[in-house]
Amino acid sequence: MQQVTPRVFTDTTMRGCNPSFVVTSDGVVVIDTPQLPTRAVAMRRQAEAHGPVRYLINTEHHVDHIFGNYYFRGAGPVIAHVEVARNFMLKSQHPSPYDYAREALPTDDPEGEAIFPDEDTYFQDPNRPAITFTEDLTLRVGGHTFELLFTPGHTVGQIAVHVPEERVVFTGDTIFCECQTWLYVSNVDQWLAALERIRTLDVDHIVPGHGPVTTRAYVDVQRAFLLEWVTAVATGIAQGWSKEECLARISFADRYPVDVGQEYMMDHIQRENVAALYDKLAAGIRP
Repeated sequence: MQQVTPRVFTDTTMRGCNPSFVVTSDGVVVIDTPQLPTRAVAMRRQAEAHGPVRYLINTEHHVDHIFGNYYFRGAGPVIAHVEVARNFMLKSQHPSPYDYAREALPTDDPEGEAIFPDEDTYFQDPNRPAITFTEDLTLRVGGHTFELLFTPGHTVGQIAVHVPEERVVFTGDTIFCECQTWLYVSNVDQWLAALERIRTLDVDHIVPGHGPVTTRAYVDVQRAFLLEWVTAVATGIAQGWSKEECLARISFADRYPVDVGQEYMMDHIQRENVAALYDKLAAGIRP
């Protein structure tokens, strides 16, 4: 894993989110888990080499941030916003988050097939959040402070994890660094406010949900990209384009690649982003 500071580690090289951990004088705090089974097992082994896992924090409910929780069962309790707990691996979601995790195995983790649980076994104990909160929450572990900041926008239960002693913040998917941004069910107004909150933090390192580790300067880049998406769709509507015309004409595929392992999703991301924004803007709803 990449060593961001002497006590902060992350992995930006695999399909899914950037799972991370922080080493304290009283054990390890894990922030998000790999969706790929062998990478989750390896990350747990790496983390526990520094001490027991005291807490596992999930920044959102999307499967690439939480599926690996299964392989951390028996470690420290899982902490997440209450909305993450409410939306955690719901069988009613479409597409199925379980199937989405399984779909990655042949291409990204064939060895993971051997330790991938069947659906009934998985849902018996996926390692759901045991501790939840509604606004912010502060933890103190050893000599470190973990400020869990409620930053909704990308998802309803989105949080960032600020560790002031390390001058680092883990933003989850509030920041997609140098890769395509997924809008889908997001609330862009809330997302922009979340970015402004992150901007106020006195940090040297931002560990994004996807893409390479960056600095606070990238807040402006992410903000601008969100505004470009909204403006492009709003302009299409103003010009009288139908939803299908917007879907056909609006794309930012040339701006950034898709994050690791999902290059084939480029057209899907463009269309889903346009569709989500069009539906809200055409109905007079703030995006």
